[in-house]
Formats: sequence, C-alpha cells, structure tokens
Amino acid sequence: MKKRVLSGIQPSGKLHIGNYFGMIKRMVEYQDSSDLFCFIANLHSLTTIQEQSKLKELTLEAAMDMLALGIDPEKAHFWVQSDVPEVAELTWILSCISSMGMMERAHSYKDKIAKGIQPSLGLFNYPVLMASDILIIQAESVPVGKDQKQHLEMTRDLATKFNHQFGETFTIPEPDIQKTVATVPGTDGQKMSKSYDNTIPIFGTEKEIKKAVMSIVTDSKGVDDPKDPDTCNVFAIYKLFANETELKEMTEAYQKGGMGYGEAKKKLLAKIQDTFGPFRDKRAELEANPKKVEEILHVGAEKVRKISLETLETVREKTGLKY
Repeated sequence: MKKRVLSGIQPSGKLHIGNYFGMIKRMVEYQDSSDLFCFIANLHSLTTIQEQSKLKELTLEAAMDMLALGIDPEKAHFWVQSDVPEVAELTWILSCISSMGMMERAHSYKDKIAKGIQPSLGLFNYPVLMASDILIIQAESVPVGKDQKQHLEMTRDLATKFNHQFGETFTIPEPDIQKTVATVPGTDGQKMSKSYDNTIPIFGTEKEIKKAVMSIVTDSKGVDDPKDPDTCNVFAIYKLFANETELKEMTEAYQKGGMGYGEAKKKLLAKIQDTFGPFRDKRAELEANPKKVEEILHVGAEKVRKISLETLETVREKTGLKY
C-alpha cells in the first residue's frame, strides 16, 4: 500500500523556477511512488490576500500551473482547500486544545510580522489550519522545507495530544525533509522569492523571461577572463537544467575564459525555454478551457471530502460533539 503524502501550494502569484525545483518537480515524482494529496491552499492565502477578484484569479491560475507542470488528477488527489469545509471545523476543534505557549513560539508568525504583514488572528492560527490540512486526510508523510519544519512539529504535538486525550484518532505524520533541496538563486543572488522580486517566471511572456535572465547579477570579469562557476549566479541556475556533458562544457568555458556572461545567459535562456516550452503549451490549453479545470478541482474535492468526513465523524464522536 502506497504511503499517503500531502503537500499544498499557496496561490500568491506567478510560479517561478525556484518553486518548480524546490517543490513542484518533487510532487510530480511523488505521484508514481506515493498516494499524493496536493491542494491549492487558498484559505492560507486569505491571511495576506483579501481582494476578492485577485484571490479567485490566483487560485485558478495556480491550479492551471500545477496541472500544466505535471500534476495528474488521475494519479493524485488535487483540489482547492476551501472546497473541503470540513478542514475549517477541524481547525476550530484543534484550536481548543492548542496551548497559547505553543502558538506564541511559532517563529513563522514573528517572521511575517517583521516583514510588514498585518498581524491577524488568522495569521497567528496559521499552524493549526496547516495541522488540520494534514490530519484530516490522515497523511503519513509531509514534504517540508526547513521553514515549515516547526509547523509540522506542532502538527505532531497536536495529533499526539488529541490521541492521548480522546483516544487514537490521528495518524502522526512524519516530516520528509529533502536533504539535497536546491537553493535556487534569484536574479540578485539572494534565494529566489516573490518577496524579493528576483524571480524568473515559468509562465511569463518570452519577453519577461528574457528580461529576467539577462538581469541576473554577475561580477565584472570580461569575456577573456577566467571565471569561477562556483560563485556565479548564472551557472548556479544553469546546472539545474543541464546534463553532465553540458555542465562539463560550461565549467571548462568558464575556467579557461573566452565566454562572456552574456553568452552564458543566452545558453541558460535556451535551456529554460526548452524545458518549460511543453508546459507552456499545456498551460495555454488549460487557460482556454477554464471549465475543464474547475471540473477537475470539483471532482478532486468530492473525493477528498469523503476521506475528510470519515475523520471528522470520528473526531465529533470522540469529543462529544456528536450527541
């Protein structure tokens, strides 16, 4: 029996190549080895996006992006978070056994406030909603980055506390922290992130992608100067796409000199276009048929609701809410 794996993505803007290599490519691979549950976390996005048209648009765009990049609704459970209202009920129930001390120790809340995000009860309670996402479908494994590790530990604590207080109910999920997660540098050399406005979009126009690639920050070495591939942002991104032969050729060209950064950027641009070209074609097909996307999401939500209701009925029974 395949391991049940859960992952979600917030609809907060255009996907970039850092998203792809950091999470999405991995999710697509999980479809064949695991029982994958993959959702669009629009309830989480409500903590920062409170404009109706924008959230609706971003939610559908995120769904199209994920489907275009390889999420297969025939292999994975794929849905929008708000289409499974049971998760909101479980969030309230788990909130009632969550200690204030545990919530106040959540560093993600402090980090977001420090970045200027308006504090709210929803933002403070974010880890409990995340716990509900995981526990309601009895996920066994949750791929997380280091920034989400504490939230998963809180999920495990809540599940253990509930099981101890009310009887065995929830599967205790295991974190799946990828040991070799690629840190994709942005155009300015920092980690690629929408927050830093340094991304290379996957589904941007050709002009947008070219502009982003050509703006990657490099040092001032001339064409004939030898260059260090280990300290170059262009090379760091190129090696995510290149095979061993291409990587060896680029390394040698850097070290002996004779190739400028402009030429290296053009080679990177070609790799990006070749890799994501088929995905862009698929994305265009989905964008032309939004009703098909909505139907995929509806079917996915119905499947997940059946699983969620089974868990929630047990929770209601054990807590006394079912009288």
